[in-house]
Amino acid sequence: MASITDFQTLDIRVGRILSVEEFPEAKKPAYKLKIDFGKEIGIKTSSAQLPQNYSKEQLTGRLVLAVVNFPPRKIGPVLSEVLTLGVPDEKGNCILIQPERNVPIGGKLY
Repeated sequence: MASITDFQTLDIRVGRILSVEEFPEAKKPAYKLKIDFGKEIGIKTSSAQLPQNYSKEQLTGRLVLAVVNFPPRKIGPVLSEVLTLGVPDEKGNCILIQPERNVPIGGKLY
């Protein structure tokens, strides 16, 4: 069982998606995202399996939550620097987790 200390090691922050690109090299349909986490963390890249539920236009400007302190992970030719968080819909496709109101980017989940 995880402890509160385990949870506190995760750094989950609010970011704003700046840009969305197709990612045809991915094994499953995915996008390449550029996400701004504010001054402290900056702009990071993420690969996310989102095309089933979101268009590129729907994602641009959207607030998301992401784990920012995992080591970068190579996904095909892309270095994914953060893990964008979501939950599965009824078909197992990703639905993003996001704040219910407009909050400052860089804010830490607690």
